Amino acid sequence: MRDKGRRADWAAIVLGFAVGLSWIWHGMYGFSGGMFFLLGLGTIFAAVLSLTRPAAIASELGVLAAGVVLFVLPWLLGFTHILAAAITAWVGGGLLIALGVFGVVMAAKTHKRHPELAWNNHHDAGVTTRTP
Repeated sequence: MRDKGRRADWAAIVLGFAVGLSWIWHGMYGFSGGMFFLLGLGTIFAAVLSLTRPAAIASELGVLAAGVVLFVLPWLLGFTHILAAAITAWVGGGLLIALGVFGVVMAAKTHKRHPELAWNNHHDAGVTTRTP
């Protein structure tokens, strides 16, 4: 599989967009709708980071964490009786969890092959220090 532009990252972006706008068709305004919006936005942000840095495991963990929070959101905020919103949270959260786990595995493999594609490898070649 290619190192840049994995299909799982693009799927996470699409799913984040759908989750972020799902509060509109559920009619959930207020805090619960805001949580759908923020989780969708966070998913998009983490997936875009995963696209630009395919060996960064932290961004894939962000997709995974958004999926876990989205999955438990109906119980945390008490909207299990709103069936459309609850199903969106459970299915969307489950899919994001699967995409996050797949992304973590792929990012770990890419990190082993190409560690320069991760965030933690910064070289300050121009900085020199003097010792007295």
